[in-house]
Amino acid sequence: MKRFFIIFAFLQIVLFIMELTEPVQRWLIIPFTEMLASVSIFFVHLFDKHAVSNGVYLYDMESGFAMSIEAGCNGVEASIILVSAILAFPRGIKNKILGVCFGLVSLHFLNVVRIISLFYLGQWSEVAFDWAHLYIWQALIMLDVFIVFIFWVRYSQRSKGNNFEE
Repeated sequence: MKRFFIIFAFLQIVLFIMELTEPVQRWLIIPFTEMLASVSIFFVHLFDKHAVSNGVYLYDMESGFAMSIEAGCNGVEASIILVSAILAFPRGIKNKILGVCFGLVSLHFLNVVRIISLFYLGQWSEVAFDWAHLYIWQALIMLDVFIVFIFWVRYSQRSKGNNFEE
């Protein structure tokens, strides 16, 4: 367990520092966040043709509501925590790759749901938007990270007969 926590902490430090560098922001984080806004608007368009995105911004042309997807809201930090936990846990590389892939898809699917719900909440009530944004969804995203990690640990344990492999 001690080894897990040391590797987990080290990976998070390295990945968080990398995330903050200008090249990673310019070439990965900003394009990813813009793609997240586009994907969210794609799903919103299924029900509402008055919504548009531009870069990291989502607008509702009818109500005038606008919001942006900022650092901490794009799922990157939660991804770093999940990836660090999976990579630090003593399992084989195949299990780790499956865990990272499944976990990131799950996490970012939930984050798109989060963005869409906040987009509509913001049009309805600023107080409800702020409360859901700062409290409800922050907790739910981190809960998703925890649940995905626990499911992955249980699955990977069963798939190898409870053996810790390196």
